[in-house]
Amino acid sequence: MNQNQRDAVEWIPRAGAAAEPAALVLTCEHASERLPAPWRWSARDQRLVGTHWSHDLGAADITRAIARARGCAAVLSRFSRLLVDPNRTLDQPGLFRELAEGEPVELNAGLAPDDRQRRLDGYYHPYHRAIERMLEDNPGAPLLSVHTFTPRYEGAHRAMEIGVLFTRHERPSWALADRLGHAGYAVALNEPYSALDGFASSPERHADVHGRPWIELEIRQDIAIEPARWQPLAELLAAELPALFATHAG
Repeated sequence: MNQNQRDAVEWIPRAGAAAEPAALVLTCEHASERLPAPWRWSARDQRLVGTHWSHDLGAADITRAIARARGCAAVLSRFSRLLVDPNRTLDQPGLFRELAEGEPVELNAGLAPDDRQRRLDGYYHPYHRAIERMLEDNPGAPLLSVHTFTPRYEGAHRAMEIGVLFTRHERPSWALADRLGHAGYAVALNEPYSALDGFASSPERHADVHGRPWIELEIRQDIAIEPARWQPLAELLAAELPALFATHAG
């Protein structure tokens, strides 16, 4: 891994014998709120630090826990989604977010072309190259992308606790939603964001190229920040998701 990738990603290698099929590959696009030098949070942007605007609270801990429990490989971002959002395509709105809570994000105000390219070359592209390498190193493994969402967004309460996002791979997605529902969670399909509207561009992009099934999981942040609540969920996912993918493939 080169210096750019080390700065852009946290890389968790697969554990166990190389001859055994990999259970899963994990990604976490919004794992960190780190703003690397030379960028700095302005006084006005400090309001975004520690909030869902800068990263997905709790997502990194859940991703690492699943990786440890299952011995599977994972790629996590090491930069704030406000620097550049790796779960957006290059032409998608929100790649460089301009507004948060109705106010300008100064980090991205009047973004100069050379600054834009520096962020893409230093963080966005190395993150996606790392996922490509991880999938190549783990042939056949399905992909789970771990995200979290705020319980209240722009004044509206979100009743669902877990969202299962998907496009073509309906059967494993429905099976996971059913299993989580039986475990007592309030589950919604393609909510609070829909993969059909491009809100799972990273897992869709990489898994589809490699012919792998994939799911993006959205976990409400009041669950994701409380270990007593997210640890049982991580254990359930690690124990059962590979079998759900295998049983409901197609």
